[in-house]
Amino acid sequence: MSRFASGSRRRSLHGSHQVEKRLSLDIEAVRSCFPALEGKARGKPLVYLDNGATTQKPLCVIEAIRRLYHEGYGNVHRGVHDLSERTTQQFENARVQIAAFLNARDAREIVFVRGATEAINLVAHSYVEPRLEEGDAVLVTEMEHHSNIVPWQLVCERKGAELLVVPVRENGELDADSFRSALSDRVKFCSIAHVSNVLGTVNPIKHLVALCHEAGIPVLVDGAQAAPRMRVDVQEIGADFYAISGHKMYGPTGIGVLYGKYERLAEMIPYQGGGDMITEVRWSGSKFQAPPHRFEAGTPNIAGAIGLAAAVEYLESLGMDAVESHERDVVEYGAKLLRGMPRVRLIGDPLERAGAISFVIEGVHPHDAAALLDAEGIAVRAGHHCAQPLMERYGVPATVRASVGLYNTRSEMDALAHGLRRVLEVFP
Repeated sequence: MSRFASGSRRRSLHGSHQVEKRLSLDIEAVRSCFPALEGKARGKPLVYLDNGATTQKPLCVIEAIRRLYHEGYGNVHRGVHDLSERTTQQFENARVQIAAFLNARDAREIVFVRGATEAINLVAHSYVEPRLEEGDAVLVTEMEHHSNIVPWQLVCERKGAELLVVPVRENGELDADSFRSALSDRVKFCSIAHVSNVLGTVNPIKHLVALCHEAGIPVLVDGAQAAPRMRVDVQEIGADFYAISGHKMYGPTGIGVLYGKYERLAEMIPYQGGGDMITEVRWSGSKFQAPPHRFEAGTPNIAGAIGLAAAVEYLESLGMDAVESHERDVVEYGAKLLRGMPRVRLIGDPLERAGAISFVIEGVHPHDAAALLDAEGIAVRAGHHCAQPLMERYGVPATVRASVGLYNTRSEMDALAHGLRRVLEVFP
């Protein structure tokens, strides 16, 4: 059996990436697909506003995983028996479907990993480090998640290179002039978030990638916060690599994807060794598979890949334009409410925002605010959000972050504002 089973797909990998646009979501129908939203928190109706950390799962994802285990499955790429062949077909069909979702040229450009963090580490280890020399530099921005900082710190330390950081302006947008001026001959790689997990800033990613390529610099885009919220076309963006996280886009935990242009993946050394990433093992040495299997050592997260494909199919059934429009409406409505509240200060207020609103309250620690909101059934995140350098830039130890998903509503933002008024009463 071919490792790239054809399967059905929602659009051609080589097509024009044209998908019927839907203008709005049937929000009640959407919410009915998420059983967790029917639950309670502290005895109150759940208002889940921590989607930047992880998302709730639709019934179709839960059912896809249940069906795999209930109907019997085998290991992939290893057996000639029926269960193994059927499971391999499902697994590789998932790869094809995710490639189509991202508009990759070929399913071979999709590498299954544990999450966006592993995707970035894979590129750092297998592509960047072998090409980095003493005195070279890697470029990131001040708004990056730790997962897009620490791997580059480690690589630069080992190679005697420098990690350069593009600053963020007070409103949460990238300093475009500083970005351009940083693109020197020393910079051998750039890694940048598509959407900030703290500020919600949507970077002009196609433009930034083009600037890097004009300077001969390959680019990785951290798309963990973008892929659940907007249409991502990797060919249009043009990045050499694009990382996504399954659990942030309504799929299971422990699964993610590294998209890489095939010519880039083909240049990369193996990341981990083990079964399935080899073609031959001898005491004299081993020979390795072509991408993507070269980077998928051992038994993969089969259920995770199939569950992620179900999540992708669900998102496509809604229409990513409708998802983006709905979320933008809810998050901007929420930001407007918070701007009008006494003692509440937004941290960053970019013109283009997706998903997240971060704020502080004068005289109230973010953890106290989050605990009081939790007592009202409202789930938000308090802390540094795995972005301590960004917190330092704004002079705060932590913020409260409300992050929306496709199932959130304006009424839930009203509930957040009501909860914050309660916080202000407790801390006058």
